Amino acid sequence: MRSVTDPLSGGTKPQELLDGFVEYLSIVKGLGERTLEAYLADLRQLEERMGDPLRLENSDLLAFLSSFENKRTLNRKLASINAFYDYCHRQGMAAERHRIPMAKLPKSLPKYLSHEEIEAGLSRIDRSTLAGKRDYALILFLYASGCRISEALAAQRRDIADGWLKIRFAKGEKERIVPLAPVAIEALEEYLAQSDLRSSHLWLNYRGEPLSRVSAYKIVKKYLGVSPHVLRHSFASALILGGADLRVVQELLGHSSLITTQIYTHIERRHLQETVLRHHPMGENQC
Repeated sequence: MRSVTDPLSGGTKPQELLDGFVEYLSIVKGLGERTLEAYLADLRQLEERMGDPLRLENSDLLAFLSSFENKRTLNRKLASINAFYDYCHRQGMAAERHRIPMAKLPKSLPKYLSHEEIEAGLSRIDRSTLAGKRDYALILFLYASGCRISEALAAQRRDIADGWLKIRFAKGEKERIVPLAPVAIEALEEYLAQSDLRSSHLWLNYRGEPLSRVSAYKIVKKYLGVSPHVLRHSFASALILGGADLRVVQELLGHSSLITTQIYTHIERRHLQETVLRHHPMGENQC
């Protein structure tokens, strides 16, 4: 910052103020280097356009922020500005603690595939090879269980019994069990029966080593054009659209809070809206 010493700062020089702010963010808030660089860039931009930040009013800040139409960019600027004024107020360098609320971002629905889209991708797999059998079984396993890719890759043979999958390496170290569809179990058994590689893990590469996240990502991307996590969303979405109770879906996904699972209710509402518009005599295609 190039501004002169401000009376409120008690003689603190602008660079000293910034150095103290950076130290506060790094040590107290635990922010990373890239985030710190972004915060400083935002503050320098604010100073270049509006002058000494310690002399600005809320109206000045709003005028600066109004030039950013993208809400995500706006919120990034707001985070930088709010953190700076909070620090200045704590240090007795600013009489006011400017606090401007974040802009509301539109809720984005999770990307998911329909059952037909997944079947179309599965049909492209050459199941005459061991790799093809593995890829087919892996995709079905992810879609049938809704587990995270890290959980799937950590799964071992002993974790499957009587049609149930025990997820021992769940996020937050919580164990849960989920039922597996017979077609997924059949595909898995076919793959394991053909493999002469011996390991406690289910999913292996051609050297008999546990499959990596990168390899799993490439497999799903190759046949479905999406990341493995989309299959988790597809699992949840299929259950919600089929009428499953939200708390059951929460339990199957391993969400600690129902709030996290509630995003799938938006999919149900959108599906209902599309159904009405498509089939009701006053729908958009009928008028």
